[in-house]
Amino acid sequence: MRGKILRFVCATAGFSIVLTAIFSHFALYWDYSASEKQDLAVVSAYIGTGFELAGLDYLESLARTNIQDDVSTRITLVAPGGQVLFDTDAGAESMENHLSRREIQEAMQTGSGRDTRFSQTMRKQTYYYALRLQDGNILRTAKTTDSIFIALVQPVVITVLIALFIFTAAALISSRVTGRLVESINRLNLDNPEDNDTYEELSPLLSRMKKQNDMISFQLSEQRKRQLQFTAITDNMREGLIILDQNALVLSCNKSALRLLEVRLENIENQNALVIRRDRAFRTVVEKVIAGATAETLLASPEGYREGHLRIFANPVLDNRTILGAVLLILDVTEQEDRERLRREFSANVSHELKTPLMAISGYAEIMAGGLTKPEDMGHFAQNIYGESQRLIALIGDILLLSRLDERHETPPAETIDLAALAGDIVERISGAAAERGLHVYLDSEEAEITGVRHILDEMIYNLLDNAVKYNRQDGEIRVSIKKIGDEVEISVADTGIGIAPSEQERIFERFYRVDKSRSKAAGGTGLGLSIVKHGAALHHATLEVLSDGSSGSRFTLRFQNSPPFRSDN
Repeated sequence: MRGKILRFVCATAGFSIVLTAIFSHFALYWDYSASEKQDLAVVSAYIGTGFELAGLDYLESLARTNIQDDVSTRITLVAPGGQVLFDTDAGAESMENHLSRREIQEAMQTGSGRDTRFSQTMRKQTYYYALRLQDGNILRTAKTTDSIFIALVQPVVITVLIALFIFTAAALISSRVTGRLVESINRLNLDNPEDNDTYEELSPLLSRMKKQNDMISFQLSEQRKRQLQFTAITDNMREGLIILDQNALVLSCNKSALRLLEVRLENIENQNALVIRRDRAFRTVVEKVIAGATAETLLASPEGYREGHLRIFANPVLDNRTILGAVLLILDVTEQEDRERLRREFSANVSHELKTPLMAISGYAEIMAGGLTKPEDMGHFAQNIYGESQRLIALIGDILLLSRLDERHETPPAETIDLAALAGDIVERISGAAAERGLHVYLDSEEAEITGVRHILDEMIYNLLDNAVKYNRQDGEIRVSIKKIGDEVEISVADTGIGIAPSEQERIFERFYRVDKSRSKAAGGTGLGLSIVKHGAALHHATLEVLSDGSSGSRFTLRFQNSPPFRSDN
């Protein structure tokens, strides 16, 4: 800025000086030229008077004086017919007739004449003045214009020196003034423009700056609010969100995306999306969406989960077919995939479990219908058909119960239940099957009440006792214990059976999973009992625990909250 102002001031001063000098010298020239012409007329009158008194001798004496003094005035005497009688710069006899000269004609007509033209004799631009004398002759004087310019040379030199002085002074003054102006501007408080004490001329600018600052502050505040809202929303999303620009650089990435993709980089923004993952599926999605196509894929998790653990939906952001960027939405589909897998397994297992008793029933019925059964074997076949049908009914009942526990579209009716009385009823019902195997069942119960669904609690406890009977050793024991521990009510079922290996304790609650498949088939189990216990515990917000060393019995423990009322996930 300082350099621009300095150059502008210097250029203005220089231009003004040059322009002033030119006009001044033109004015001097015209003034001096007019003065010279006037002087030439006076000189002509003076010479004419001298000629009339002294004749040619006077003109010749003037010619000698001009040569000695180097005077540039030329004197010519012309007869009325145009013949040159005398000339100070050339021989009169060699000169042509001057009657056609403009100044001669004017002098003959009006007494005096003037003209400016190029002189062939003097070879210079010349001013002529002609005066008619009393004897009719024409006295003409002439002076070249060079003499005028020569006379102006000295003022030009002085003018140049003055111009240099003024230009230097202007540069110094403008530099100092510019420095003060720039220093004052540099000291401005741009954060609070109206608090500045500076030149009055800057007040409109400072006022506009204040308004501009207020507008910028407001816009930044709104932008920060929107950014905070966007960050709050995206950071609290369970889904991962990644926003890319048209070059696949990460503009924004929420915490869920980093968590789902197992990204541990501190700052991922403005980096290429391929630093997140370099596997083929992710790279293909990014390449497609940056090319302007919608893409979707299933990814295996970084920790080695099965394929389909993460699902990515990618959509380009377009503006009049121009790709501005892309949005990637990442969903954790582990639960959905697990449910789908369990559904497939459940369907396959249900088909297999239903098919087995149905095939047995169909086989016995076919033999009986074909008359291939002896009369004495009819009772045995009928008993087998009855057993398989009861097994089929039990399986269907367990499947329906699990289905209701899974869906829970309606909250089952809850009531206050005496857990000790309920357990006593179940022990009595199971005692017959236990006695057949020589098992001893013991019930150690405190008075305890919980809020729950009676028929589901009945199924849960019955299934635990039923498993304790089926998987126990001959002449073993089953101990049922109910006690209150603080705000909890605990019921446990312990047996002296075959036990459960630690590696299988997580899987025993899966549907149709059996630890000893051959024994389970022989005992008539459906493989759904512990699944019903697990789902019933979830319905009652109870905890379920299993303890077994894999060889000497098992203990299943249910803990119910005694103080808070029963809650269902409707």
